[in-house]
Amino acid sequence: MLLELARWLAEEYRAFNVFNYITLRAVLATMTALSIAFVFGPAVIRWLTAKKIGQAVRDDGPQTHLVKAGTPTMGGALILLALGVSTLLWADLTNRFVWIVLFVTFGFGAIGWVDDWKKVVHRNPKGLSPAQKFFWQALIGALAAILLAFAVAAPTTGKTVELFWRWLESGFTLELPSRADLIVPFFKTISYPLGIFGFMILSWFVIVGASNAVNLTDGLDGLAIMPTVLVGGALGVFAYVAGHAVFAKYLLLPYIPGAGELAVFCGALAGAGLGFLWFNAYPAEVFMGDVGALALGAALGAVAIVVRQEIVLFIMGGVFVAETLSVMLQVAYFKYTKARYGEGRRILRMAPLHHHFEHVGWKETQVVVRFWIITIMLVLFGLSTLKIR
Repeated sequence: MLLELARWLAEEYRAFNVFNYITLRAVLATMTALSIAFVFGPAVIRWLTAKKIGQAVRDDGPQTHLVKAGTPTMGGALILLALGVSTLLWADLTNRFVWIVLFVTFGFGAIGWVDDWKKVVHRNPKGLSPAQKFFWQALIGALAAILLAFAVAAPTTGKTVELFWRWLESGFTLELPSRADLIVPFFKTISYPLGIFGFMILSWFVIVGASNAVNLTDGLDGLAIMPTVLVGGALGVFAYVAGHAVFAKYLLLPYIPGAGELAVFCGALAGAGLGFLWFNAYPAEVFMGDVGALALGAALGAVAIVVRQEIVLFIMGGVFVAETLSVMLQVAYFKYTKARYGEGRRILRMAPLHHHFEHVGWKETQVVVRFWIITIMLVLFGLSTLKIR
């Protein structure tokens, strides 16, 4: 929006050409989202409190969490407000990737909103049933996977629909260009052609998996949002490189025309996340709820797909991966031992993983900060793949 205004003004005043630089707009998007979160945060918290939209706490969880009962939740709406407004202000709104990622983010955010609303307003402790939630996640993830397959393959925004029709006319045999291959980090030439259906399937798993992984991690004050900010910021670097023909060629990465604009989105995500952390830091004044966690995880997955760094996302989001695996292993082992021995047994004292560490004696702030430190190391390791090949 502001980019179009700047381009119009640049016809008379050349100084406005500076807004064509993605790096500047990424910084401005970060500052704008941060400012929006700071300004509107108190009002959002007051509104949530007035509506009695408070967090329910598990009786079987750590006893120290009982004092959190009633803390306003659904604060993820503040993140989406800041992220959405900042992106619309500073991004190039003719860019196909910006709209696809916004669709994914707010689509999953809507699922989380309905789930949270049913839980805390309608006093339905189950919210959306697992089947309902998975259905809507699967549907939006599938639509996003289809859009991303042709958006990544197309050289320009205008060619996306044309490429889709060519695929239909070819009898679903059209091949994707090499830039859509699965990239293996740390190697110069190792990549795997996926084909259109393979690309769609992988994209679906990445988006839906990342969304649920962040949601599972969101269990302590500030635990999920800071890793999201760090990973999102790093993906912004990858987006800028992937969208820059010279840098992409030098660093041996696929050149994705238009992907650089997602650096603005990632900047807005980082700013919105940091602004939310101001209110979510221990002791939290507000929780993000499913509306924030599902949306942010899906956003990270979508950006990683565009810049062809799904494996790097897996590395940088190691905390999210560990939290997810801890739940999967705990549930699987409990069911197996119950069927085999008649009594369910556990690997961890409690899942997800952060609760296990609380049970073994770590304070909540220790768990959070240590998980942040681990994420910083993993993000730096992921960024090293830019050069180490």
